[in-house]
Amino acid sequence: MEDTIFLLVKVKIKTSYLSIHEAIAELRTETDYSIGSTKYVQVIETEIMDLKTKK
Repeated sequence: MEDTIFLLVKVKIKTSYLSIHEAIAELRTETDYSIGSTKYVQVIETEIMDLKTKK
């Protein structure tokens, strides 16, 4: 069976950016993260999703 799940990850940051959106954009392009497969679950793809807030 193949399905999609959403995992909420809490990340505490300190930044010199004036806009949190700039910090998030940098994290989306520069951050290494890993959610590994297990014996019974194969991870096919991961992504950091866009933050849907007003700018």
